[in-house]
Amino acid sequence: MKYCSNCGAEIKEGSAFCQKCGTKIGASKDTKKTTESTVVNGNPSIQPKSKLAAGLLGIFLGALGVHNFYLGYNGKAVAQLLITILSCGILGLVSGVWGLIEGILILTGSISVDANGVPLGE
Repeated sequence: MKYCSNCGAEIKEGSAFCQKCGTKIGASKDTKKTTESTVVNGNPSIQPKSKLAAGLLGIFLGALGVHNFYLGYNGKAVAQLLITILSCGILGLVSGVWGLIEGILILTGSISVDANGVPLGE
């Protein structure tokens, strides 16, 4: 079992970053998150997604799941979109509250990685 050197959270096998705080595995406590390119699965050209953009998309367009599409969580995004569209907007309030909560969680750092495990940039 591996644990993050920064926050002490349990780290999933094969992860390059801590799922809780976004610290690179094997980095010292003094290493801070970066908005530069991150190497993921041998691909150095992957750019981290913007935490601010994801949070605002969740708050304002959460009923349509736009923030989850942006972060790569396509299953949740399709669920939010279908709940809103198939109910002709009647259950849009449910998806909207869901998106609002996720938007706030993204902005506060509780959701700190995208679907690929890449930490969100500032």
